Amino acid sequence: MKKVLLTGASGFVGRAVLEKLRQDSQFESVIAVRKAWLDVPEKVKLVQVNSIDALTDWNEAVAGCAVVIHCAARVHVMSDTSADPLAEFRKVNVEGTLQLARQAAEAGVKRFVFVSSIKVNGEGTALGAPYTADAEPAPADPYGVSKMEAEQALRLLAAQTGMEVVIIRPTLVYGPGVKANFLSMMRWLNKGVPLPFGAINNQRSLVALDNLVDLIVTCVEHPSAANETFLVSDGEDLSTTQLLRRMAVALDVPARLIPVPAWLLQSGASLLGRKALSQRLCGSLQVDIGKTQRLLGWVAPVSVDQALSNTAQHFLRP
Repeated sequence: MKKVLLTGASGFVGRAVLEKLRQDSQFESVIAVRKAWLDVPEKVKLVQVNSIDALTDWNEAVAGCAVVIHCAARVHVMSDTSADPLAEFRKVNVEGTLQLARQAAEAGVKRFVFVSSIKVNGEGTALGAPYTADAEPAPADPYGVSKMEAEQALRLLAAQTGMEVVIIRPTLVYGPGVKANFLSMMRWLNKGVPLPFGAINNQRSLVALDNLVDLIVTCVEHPSAANETFLVSDGEDLSTTQLLRRMAVALDVPARLIPVPAWLLQSGASLLGRKALSQRLCGSLQVDIGKTQRLLGWVAPVSVDQALSNTAQHFLRP
């Protein structure tokens, strides 16, 4: 039985990873969380840490583990009110990650799976020109910079210690329990609110929670994953208009989409100070998962429509 430490197990992605590990009898799970968890799943060892930074003591958590899956992070938010956002991101995402990785290597951990972000690549692509895993990073915000710096530090540590590092950069993740803009989109559609997104011809790569979790667990053991960086998506890119229409089908409601030109939406969003949101709705962000498929033989196990249906069913549950 392989002992795996999972950080961020109480989060959106972490909870799903933990459930996947628990379903496989070959894994013994240890979770490290910052807040008390009153309903710890059966046969899971919990280690509580007070913070994630350069001083965190991970020794109890990593003892006897063969693999670490690091999902915990200070996550990106649309409106960060910190006086120095980059410094705050660095404390958790760079210094905290490196502290965990150092202690993991010292404890004899063989592989460190780091859940990074597509923001390391950048904020958007030209239509038909997807990001690739080995392209030069171009992060545009403090969160993306912190994830890039964490990746760089991990690669250096891997070279120094021999501990294998696997880096996964997800695109936008959706699935049962999703929050933020994706949840707002479902609420609008379900209420029948007319939306001005009927003529958006962008292309965006998304990844269903089940597909991301499948890749993370694949990277726990696959020999070809060692010291590689992977991009992940569902393998089918959608425009905002297509996504809304297919989500409406999953919700079993009509899609009331008004064909407002993208340039007009972007102009209006800029005037209202919502340029970043308009980029997500009108701009393109595509990824090439060819390397992931080629090296790992990985194929997304859940289709877009099935994943949207799963998400909608959870949203509609009383």
